[in-house]
Amino acid sequence: MCGRFVVASVGSELVGVLRVDLEGDDLPEPSYNVAPTAPVAIVLDSAKTEPPTRRLETARWGLVPSWAKDVSIGARAFNARSEELEDKPMFRKALEKRRAIVPATGYYEWKNVDGTKIPHYIHPADGSPLFMAGLYEWWKDPQIEDEADPARWVLSFTILTRDSIGHLGSIHDRMPLFVDPDHADAWLDPTTDNVRDVLDAAIDAAPAVARTLDDHVVAKAVGNVRNNSPELIDPVD
Repeated sequence: MCGRFVVASVGSELVGVLRVDLEGDDLPEPSYNVAPTAPVAIVLDSAKTEPPTRRLETARWGLVPSWAKDVSIGARAFNARSEELEDKPMFRKALEKRRAIVPATGYYEWKNVDGTKIPHYIHPADGSPLFMAGLYEWWKDPQIEDEADPARWVLSFTILTRDSIGHLGSIHDRMPLFVDPDHADAWLDPTTDNVRDVLDAAIDAAPAVARTLDDHVVAKAVGNVRNNSPELIDPVD
């Protein structure tokens, strides 16, 4: 499960190795306590051009499928179990053509210790960006008739998860589906017909990334979404 994460930098500083072609306007500011429904910068390959254009765009965290009546459904779809995607109507179509990468500095997870939930900050040991596999969708607001109104279309996403491995399993039984930069092109490619192979390769590669991650206990202040400062990721005794 991934319900909170950190994006301490934005733009090319965060996604340089992914070779983004276009960066969207008004990308979100850095955040040390990103929560579901918040705006987040994601990477996607747009199939509207040939070859596809790699874009860094602002999206709402919590997938809103095209058939949804309103965006509220997204609040319950901020994570998706990678082993169930093909069986879930909400995620099946996005898996085929609309895969994304969610870049982050790290993420939070809560460990249950004798009934008390202790927050941990999990992050790459070398300070490099962390890439999480995601799916995205475009939703058209039926209440907005003006086609020129930018608010008419909502871009949203979900973060994929899988069983935890190694020391991360001692914190929580689920972890994000991490994407190795070498696998990013295959994951983002909207033209591939081998979706099952791409997903299996991502699931198989994620443990190698997980083994490079460090974690430490942080203050319980991170549990309040109104708290948002660099001190949230500082270790505590």
